[in-house]
Amino acid sequence: MQSLVVLVSTVIEIYVWLLIANAIMSWLIAFNVINTQNQFVSTVGQFLYRITEPLLRPLRQIIPSIGGLDVTPIVLILLLYFIRNLMWEFLVAY
Repeated sequence: MQSLVVLVSTVIEIYVWLLIANAIMSWLIAFNVINTQNQFVSTVGQFLYRITEPLLRPLRQIIPSIGGLDVTPIVLILLLYFIRNLMWEFLVAY
């Protein structure tokens, strides 16, 4: 059972890094630091959007943006770490 928890924990950790990369890339695009006309940038952006949006979309319907700032990635990261800690606490401890 512990190996399954380690696997799920690793997947959660990778997903958190993808959320962070998506947020950073959206800032870079918003401030015109990177050009979305570049095919590599466009491909990476589409990949990050398709991976992160299914979990962010329901949260965006619940949590409004605060002054134009989207806090849903932060909330999702906190929820994922909470779920990961619950798994370690309840599944591995016994």
